[in-house]
Amino acid sequence: MVTHHPLPNAQVLAGRPFPLGAHPEAGGVRFAVASSVAERVELCLIDDDFTERRIELTERTFGVWHGLVPGVLPGQKYGYRIHGPYDPKSGLRCNPHKLLLDPYARRISGALTDLDAALGYAEDPEGPEPSSVDSLGHVPLSVVTSPGGPDTGAKPEVPFEETVIYELHVKGFTQQHPDVPEHLRGTYLGLAHPAVIEHLVRLGVTAVELLPVQSFSDEPALMRAGRHNYWGYSPLGYFAPHAAYASEPGREVEEFRTMVAAMHAAGIEVLLDVVYNHTCEGGPDGPTLSFRGYEAPAYYLHDENGHMADITGCGNTLEPSSPTVVRLVTDSLRYWVTELGVDGFRFDLASTMGRPHGGTFDRDSMLLTAIATDPVLSRCKLIAEPWDATGEGYKVGNFGAQWAEWNGIYRDTVRDFWRGASGGVDDLAFRLSGSSDLYDHTLRRPWQSINFINAHDGFTLRDLVSYNDKHNEANGEDNRDGTNDNRSWNHGVEGETDDPQIRALRQRQARNLFATLMLSTGTPMFVAGDERWRTQHGNNNAYCLDDPTSWVDWTDTEESEAMLAFARRVVFLRANSPALRQAQFFDGRTTPTGRPDLIWLRPDGREMEQGDWADPERRTLGMWIDGSNSQSRTRDGELLTDHSWLVLLHAGPERIDLVLPGAEFGETFEPTLDTTTADGNPLVSEPLPAGSTVRLEARSLQLLRAPRAD
Repeated sequence: MVTHHPLPNAQVLAGRPFPLGAHPEAGGVRFAVASSVAERVELCLIDDDFTERRIELTERTFGVWHGLVPGVLPGQKYGYRIHGPYDPKSGLRCNPHKLLLDPYARRISGALTDLDAALGYAEDPEGPEPSSVDSLGHVPLSVVTSPGGPDTGAKPEVPFEETVIYELHVKGFTQQHPDVPEHLRGTYLGLAHPAVIEHLVRLGVTAVELLPVQSFSDEPALMRAGRHNYWGYSPLGYFAPHAAYASEPGREVEEFRTMVAAMHAAGIEVLLDVVYNHTCEGGPDGPTLSFRGYEAPAYYLHDENGHMADITGCGNTLEPSSPTVVRLVTDSLRYWVTELGVDGFRFDLASTMGRPHGGTFDRDSMLLTAIATDPVLSRCKLIAEPWDATGEGYKVGNFGAQWAEWNGIYRDTVRDFWRGASGGVDDLAFRLSGSSDLYDHTLRRPWQSINFINAHDGFTLRDLVSYNDKHNEANGEDNRDGTNDNRSWNHGVEGETDDPQIRALRQRQARNLFATLMLSTGTPMFVAGDERWRTQHGNNNAYCLDDPTSWVDWTDTEESEAMLAFARRVVFLRANSPALRQAQFFDGRTTPTGRPDLIWLRPDGREMEQGDWADPERRTLGMWIDGSNSQSRTRDGELLTDHSWLVLLHAGPERIDLVLPGAEFGETFEPTLDTTTADGNPLVSEPLPAGSTVRLEARSLQLLRAPRAD
């Protein structure tokens, strides 16, 4: 039975308002929490049997309630009760019957177990009557933590132009890994296992981008349906590592730091996918777990009538113009960088962060500017997902100078080209060469285009070439969820088939897509398991499937081994070829060879002319990159020279003969990569003379090298 015992306030010292959160000091713990509308704030210390000791915080500075409580130790569970106005018409929903998480909690214990008990309203979420049901015992609790822990090691600080990003899910990556001990599978320590690190190193990736690891909770709709949020895009706390990924309960902070240290020791950076656009509390009919109960309008976007606004599609939207939100986000990001060793962030639905009051996008908005100008955060990799749930929020190419972006236009263009959609090759040329049309006018570099073919949200690489339509029935939403704009092609059969010709063509198309990604100027990102020919059986929105559908399959097959060998080959080819990962846009400059830095070629070996770009049925393109002045540099800043490269892409349904450029481009061309073979090893190994003819099979890519004259 839940009981509470007041603690004499004479034992509480004033403390200081900042930093917010719970911090051990001076023989106790200093607590500080913000609410400018609260009339009284009670700190609640919770024992394991849910006995509650309430301590009133009487000191208030700058809208922050604070006090230092002697005798409290790390490991103490706690929460807050906020006494204040309950007026949904003005957006205020204070209710002391609801025990609230500290927005700055470094650890979170337990979970929401009774949705009804956590609702802040009696019957109508917009009505005047608050709930009188006490939520203690049914909601997660904050936990006092000690600073420090295992050393996270020296940050690799990999230059962006050398970066290859690997997007993965902490649980799904190792849940079925045969070399990871069973008790470590699906955990931070599982990700730190030597067998996992070896795979990443041999694959050549330089950064892992982790799907959300900040503490998250199931959304109300999923709870009511008896389902769970697997991906984690439903944040509960922005400071606490997700507890379920710890192999030992209560040690998630230490284990996360250990994982980061293992990655850093291997030269791999750790990027986090962060969700500073909405929370798990959902719309006004959702639970009151934390932010809503302190001062809802200070955290969430509301309209002039006090109604919550939603431009995320998740029921609520964080208000990016609120000083409370700006402080919360920047404090949280700095904590992950300085205390937990993180190297950078990918910001989910980042366009919402640049839409103050839900209005038009402003790349210089308060929150985006605060992040980009912060002395700690400005040194991190900052990657925006440049869209939200509304048409107004699609802002690819419109973020500020320090922001990289997921380039959704790259994804769509490359998918369309290889599936044979009409449109020609003019847009493709921009994507292959770094998307200067999107980024060159905003003081950015080509590596700020995060190029990708697939992401967690959508088809896997295998499914992209195996399905025309989504098959999301397992999600329990009658296949209504997930995008219908897949730009995929099943090559004649929907789903799995035993037809050897279709299987071979699918694998070649996957190699075409992957090779295009790695040979394009910009920063490549691919999804864990794509290199192992992973399938989700046509599900393009497996956010609620915590089962083998979503987990990486480590079973070795002929197809998975072949795809892995090809992926390794192309990743390392890029790493060892400075001209293929240049840090400056091509601009037609003359190189030491006397040729321009970039030349586009037709199948007859001649340069593309204006009329050629206008041909909507053109399916073949040659890309000459002069490596004599690659604009790539060593880490000491010295310019690198490289071989010159000829990339030949042919998405047509029939084989063609293509004429190589003349002797002014070089005396010979050495076949280096051919997607018609399983591992990419060229069928022809002898150098080809300038001006000779090379055969391109239907739907294939070849890479040839013109050796530099040393």
